[in-house]
Amino acid sequence: MNRADPPPATAEPGPSRPGSDTTAAPADSSGQEREIALARLFNLHYTPMLRLSALLGADDPENIVAEAYYQLYRKWRKLRTADAAEPYLRSVVCNLTRMRVRHLQVARRYAEPPTDAVASAESFALLHDDQRALLAALHKLPARQREALVLRYWMGLREKEIAEAMGISVGSVKTHTARGIAALTRAMEARR
Repeated sequence: MNRADPPPATAEPGPSRPGSDTTAAPADSSGQEREIALARLFNLHYTPMLRLSALLGADDPENIVAEAYYQLYRKWRKLRTADAAEPYLRSVVCNLTRMRVRHLQVARRYAEPPTDAVASAESFALLHDDQRALLAALHKLPARQREALVLRYWMGLREKEIAEAMGISVGSVKTHTARGIAALTRAMEARR
């Protein structure tokens, strides 16, 4: 047989041929279950994950969250339980944001200095002076302290969940949180 020749046709249709079987195979039902579970997760956690990524310093939180959901989709069958999906998603968002922030730091070292950036009228009107100062102080913290504070006080996670999301020990979470709070307190007291 020549490589250009099509394969010989078989007389009996089998389930391996696309479109020949009208009943759903068990693999299809598990795929549908995954789709339904992911849609539910998306509806429940997209906005919080978007905010998490933005608060951790990402300049493109939508892309980071989309990538996190894609990774969750790919790894779905490897999760031990469906309850593990949310912590896994949170961990992926943290890791992707951390990588993106590092990339931006390197890129900014070699970029030309920006001209004076002016905040939009909407963002200026939405945030009170203290809120702007607090967010500015939060963004000046080291990345680990900022992550620990955002996960603890914005997301309301327990120390063990924060440790899992950040990939560090519970003791390190306590240290980063305490140091971050102390730095924010100093920054806000200096304003008064």
